[in-house]
Amino acid sequence: MIGYVTLGTNDFDKAAAFYDALLADMGGKRMMEDENFIAWSAGTQGAAVSIIKPFDGETATSGNGTMVALAVESTAKVDQVYAKALELGGTCEGPSGPRGESGFYAGYFRDLDGNKLNVFTMPGMGG
Repeated sequence: MIGYVTLGTNDFDKAAAFYDALLADMGGKRMMEDENFIAWSAGTQGAAVSIIKPFDGETATSGNGTMVALAVESTAKVDQVYAKALELGGTCEGPSGPRGESGFYAGYFRDLDGNKLNVFTMPGMGG
């Protein structure tokens, strides 16, 4: 029951452009913002993804072992969003495709600040 996930950034404008374009492919729109924070959501229910300039003024760093998973309704949408992330300058952490035999299908990437994300679907998540 995640309300929102916050990712630190050292280049706020570049990160904002990256997530505006990436999350739009999933129906995400800015739902809250100020000069140090932007949050995107696909609706009033469910979790949001946000970027922030660290409150303490220190450099933002990505956490080793930390990952944000973005749920979509189909394998085609996984492929589309994963490709969009790379097109926007993200880096591959594992190409989109099936993982195991459960029907879990995901693509893994890092954003412009090195934060690790994935986009995934699994049986029963169709829209």
